[in-house]
Amino acid sequence: MNNNQEKGISKLGLIALIISSSIGAGAFGITSDLARVASGGPALIAWGIVGLGVFFFVMSLLNLSRKRDDLNAGLFVFAQAGFGRLAGFISGWSYWLAAGIGNIALATMMMSALGKFFPLFGNGQNVASVLGAIVCIWLLTALVNRGVESASLINTVVMICKLIPLFVFVVAMVLAFKLEMFHQNFWLKVTTNLKTQEGSLFDQVRGSIMVMMWLFVGVEGATVLANRAKRRNDAYQATYLGLLALLVIYMLVSILPYGVLSQAQLAQGGQPALADVLQAVVGKWGANLINLGLIISVGGAWLSWTLLPAEVATLMTQNRLLPQYWGKLNNYAAPTFSLVIAGIMQTVFVLSMLFTSQAYTFAYTLCTSAYMLCYLLVTLYQVKYSWQNREWGQTVIGVGASIFQLTAILLASLQELWLITIAFVPGFYFFDQVCRQENRPLTKLEKGWMAIISCLALIALIGLCVGIITV
Repeated sequence: MNNNQEKGISKLGLIALIISSSIGAGAFGITSDLARVASGGPALIAWGIVGLGVFFFVMSLLNLSRKRDDLNAGLFVFAQAGFGRLAGFISGWSYWLAAGIGNIALATMMMSALGKFFPLFGNGQNVASVLGAIVCIWLLTALVNRGVESASLINTVVMICKLIPLFVFVVAMVLAFKLEMFHQNFWLKVTTNLKTQEGSLFDQVRGSIMVMMWLFVGVEGATVLANRAKRRNDAYQATYLGLLALLVIYMLVSILPYGVLSQAQLAQGGQPALADVLQAVVGKWGANLINLGLIISVGGAWLSWTLLPAEVATLMTQNRLLPQYWGKLNNYAAPTFSLVIAGIMQTVFVLSMLFTSQAYTFAYTLCTSAYMLCYLLVTLYQVKYSWQNREWGQTVIGVGASIFQLTAILLASLQELWLITIAFVPGFYFFDQVCRQENRPLTKLEKGWMAIISCLALIALIGLCVGIITV
């Protein structure tokens, strides 16, 4: 392990991983996504709620990482330690699956931005875009297959490049900010489906939650890769610093435009929305800068999302939740089999861009729901562990984090979580296979939960076929 300490990922690399994982397509589309569901006032309230909820989650995660330093394999090990191996599998499988789903959103936004320079790609959802996305998937898979640490170094460079257009955007918004416009956009009016109507404060705050939570996907990245850090403490510090940086960036980018353009103008913006807003302020060069920034940003996030699930699959095999061939490492210490399987899954998901006009929105809501399930299991274990050890302050933090995650799921993503159960069913095959190989037969409780989830998956599949569930 001394070799890992010498060649591991630095603190800067871990911070870059968090920012690169989180600042992707969502940050460049936040102005229109948010304006469609909330005015400035409710958006600020939602930021306060989401910021506090995410902070509680990070506090819970880091507390468990310190107290249970024997559990150093990422999020799913906390679910496994607290609620059994099936819970650990569901958490790890959800994490692995979310990256493939999220890549639909990344691919759509990247190809849409490329379409501004190369009309061949159109709006990002034509045949050329799908083929381009598939090429990107396998190029990134090949890159990560050459070694995790080298891919992390590239993330550090990408982080610097992607922040430049966001910095320019924020400066332009500050200079163009009009207090009267901000006041007009602050309360009551909300734009839904491009039609202005009155919306309650509750509805606007609820509608903002999923938009905002999508932006924080990846904030746990440093802890997931803690065992590859030069020093484990670097992972803890990087997570706090990464979260603080993300909060500042997201609030400036999403709130300042309410003082520059009307809410209707913001809601009607295309994708990437920041390009339309900046073009209205500084001209065409601003849109070109944002589109270039988006391409770099999505490339970095896409790289991170190829990196993290591969690491999780490897760690799941080490914890006997997946068959060993999933985590077998090549000469570059990369899990080739799990990378290839993930690449195939992503290719299949990207093909769906041809069959839905809302690929981006559907993908990021489904992806965020899968991550929120992982986060909920972590916070519930924080409550259980802290209560058992009579750590009342940490118990309160865990309760607050759990309430936030559960409420967010129930209010904003219950249908998406229901759909995700469909993807659990094939995963159960691998879970059962490793249990048989380890001579650890499924318990009655595990069989019962698998049956319940399979029934929910069947109902969800029927609902999709008959149109009860829409995507």
